[in-house]
Amino acid sequence: MSRTTVRKAVIPAAGLGTRFLPVTKASPKEMLPLVDKPLIQYAVEEAVASGIEDIIIVTGRGKRAIEDHFDRSVELEENLKSAGKSQLLHQIRQISNLANFCYVRQSEALGLGHAVLCAQHLIGDEPFAVILGDEIIDAAVPALAQLIHVYKKRHGAVLGVQDVPKQDVSRYGIVTPKRLAAGLHRVQDMVEKPSPSDAPSTLAVIGRYVLPPEIFPILRKTVPGKNGEIQLTDALRELAKKSPMFAQEIKGQRHDAGDKLGFLIATVEFALKNPTLGTDFNEYLLSRTRMITNDRRK
Repeated sequence: MSRTTVRKAVIPAAGLGTRFLPVTKASPKEMLPLVDKPLIQYAVEEAVASGIEDIIIVTGRGKRAIEDHFDRSVELEENLKSAGKSQLLHQIRQISNLANFCYVRQSEALGLGHAVLCAQHLIGDEPFAVILGDEIIDAAVPALAQLIHVYKKRHGAVLGVQDVPKQDVSRYGIVTPKRLAAGLHRVQDMVEKPSPSDAPSTLAVIGRYVLPPEIFPILRKTVPGKNGEIQLTDALRELAKKSPMFAQEIKGQRHDAGDKLGFLIATVEFALKNPTLGTDFNEYLLSRTRMITNDRRK
């Protein structure tokens, strides 16, 4: 297998979803519906559209619904078949045929770096992708495909980044960039959630990575940080000292669905684009706007 062929993707899904409580008390955050598909399905579909064949989902306790979603449901299929709902039947069958799915348990919530490390035995000696399902990116060319294109040309780890307002840098990992071309940078260093006055740039890492297998021994040596978690950012800083690392500014509309407001905004945007619901939903929003405007004039 060529060292430039990226066939596998890791999707960490073991978090507790505390920002969405109480709905996530018994239901995985990754299964929250964004219009008519769960959040995690958008990540899987992006990976598949980028050429990924094997999806490794890192789960935890209480996440069985994720496995069930990507498995076949014989009873449901038979029900749809007997009811003559062929289009729905096709959609349901497609879900389990999207990719080869593997699941690995993260026994404790010990950070993103630890979640990636849990998948090492399934990755082997290959480059791989990491997708954070909270980040939904609506793009003509899938976000991950943009990174894989750079990886194949540059032969080094690639981080997906986006320019963010300076006042927001404290929410992200921020890279110290050296510009190579339009939208492409060499990563000289990284800092996790800096204050605006200390940030080396406004280029934020946004949950898309293509990494070489050399990240694994570094992760194993990474000292746990805050809350005893192994931070992927710490391992990436070490990797950048030893081999080239790049930051690609992702083209597309990014939605941070990791909190309630971001999730609601993403829901509105995807509902407006939905071929079945979009027109009616747009009419509803316009009517609400008119009603609010009229109320304010009274």
